[in-house]
Amino acid sequence: MRWELNRLALAITSMVALAFLVPLIYATGKIAHDRAIADARQQAAAMVAVLAVNADPQTLAGAIAGTVAGSAGRLAVHLPAGTPIGTTHGDPADVARAARLRAPMVAPAGDGLVYLQPSVLTDGRPVVVEVFVPREQTRRGVWPAWLALGALAVVLVAGSVLFADRLGSRLVAATRDLAASSRRLGAGDLAARVTPSGPAEVRDAATAFNTMAADLRRLLDAERELAADLSHRLRTPLTALRLDAETMPPGPTGDRMRQACDMLDEELEAIIASARLGVESRGSQRCDLVEVLADRLAFWSALAEDQVRPWEVIGGETPVPLPLARSEVILAVDALLGNVFAHTPEGTAFRVTVSADGLLVDDAGAGIADPAAAVRRGVSGAGSTGLGLDIVRRVAEAAGGHLQITRGPLGGARIGLLLHDPFERL
Repeated sequence: MRWELNRLALAITSMVALAFLVPLIYATGKIAHDRAIADARQQAAAMVAVLAVNADPQTLAGAIAGTVAGSAGRLAVHLPAGTPIGTTHGDPADVARAARLRAPMVAPAGDGLVYLQPSVLTDGRPVVVEVFVPREQTRRGVWPAWLALGALAVVLVAGSVLFADRLGSRLVAATRDLAASSRRLGAGDLAARVTPSGPAEVRDAATAFNTMAADLRRLLDAERELAADLSHRLRTPLTALRLDAETMPPGPTGDRMRQACDMLDEELEAIIASARLGVESRGSQRCDLVEVLADRLAFWSALAEDQVRPWEVIGGETPVPLPLARSEVILAVDALLGNVFAHTPEGTAFRVTVSADGLLVDDAGAGIADPAAAVRRGVSGAGSTGLGLDIVRRVAEAAGGHLQITRGPLGGARIGLLLHDPFERL
C-alpha cells in the first residue's frame, strides 16, 4: 500500500511538473529568440540614425565597424543601386522585398537569421540595414535554463514523493497494526487491542475494533458462564441417579452403574472447569490422544462385552500429542466410539487404529450412505441429534487435521480423525 501511494504521488506530481515544464521550456526558447532579435533591432536602429545624418560610404563603414555586430562581420547596409557596405548574409530577394514593403522583417539566412530594417535617405531613396543573427545566439542561455528547470522539477517531484511516503508510512503503519490485531483476535487472542493512530478514518476503525473486541470478550465470557451454569445444573439429577445406583445390590450391573456415575461426575467437573477457562488458556492446553483413548476404551469395552461386540486396538505404542484440551479430545473419542454403539446392532465388530497420523474407527455395520449429511450439524438420518460427527470434525480441524468418512475394510463405516494424509491410504 505504501508503494502504491508513492507511485500515485509520483504520477500526479510528474504530470503537474510536466504541465508547467513544457510551456516554460517553450517560453525560454522564445525569450532567447526574441532577445537576439531585439538586440539586432537595436543595432539596426543605431545604423538608421547614422544614415539619417550622413550616408557617405566611408562614414557608414566606420560606423559599422564601431558596432558589435559590425565588428563581428554580421552587419551590412544595402544602399540603393550600390554594393552593400559591410558583410552581408541575407538573400538579395529578401532585401529587395523589405525595401519594397518599407517594413522590418526577419528572414532565414544560412545558419541563422537576418533582421532587415528598411529606411530612406534624405533624398527619399530606400536603404536596408541588415543584421545577421547566428543560430547559437538565438539559443543563448536556453540549455542552462532548461537544465535548471529540469533540476527544479526533479527536486519538486522527489520532495513530493518523499512527503507522500512519510504520510503514507503513518497510514500503512496504522493499517498494518489494525490488520495484525485483527489476525490476533481471529486466532483467539481476546486481549488484542489497537492503539488508534494515523488518519481520522483509520483511528475511527481502530476505536470500533477495540469496542468490538471488548464486546466479543464480554459475550464469550457470558457464554462460558452459561455453559458452566448449565453443566452445574446437571449435578442435581446426577445426584439422584447416584443415590439410586448406591441402592443397587453388589454385582456387575450395580458396579457398572456406580462407575458410570463417577465418570459422569468427572466429565461434568471437566466441562465446568473448561467452560470457565478463557480462550487464551484453552489454547495453551495439551493432551495425549493415546492416553485419552485408553481411558475411554476402559468405559466402552465394558459395554462392548455386554453387547458381545468383537473389537481390537491397533497401534498406541507411542504418545500422540495434540494441541487441544483433554475434554475436547474426550468428546471426539466418545463421539467416534459412541457412533458405533448407537448405529450398529449388538454383536457388530469394530476396530480402533491410532498412530501419529490420527485415529480411525472401523465397524462392520451398514456404513454411512450420505457422509456429507452425516457431518451437517443438527441433521441425522438415524434418530440422533446429529452433533457427534460435527464435534469430531471441529476437533480435527482445531488440531490441524480433518474428518474422513468412507467405507472401511470391515465392510461398514470408517470414520477418521486424521492429522496427516498418509493415514488415508490405510
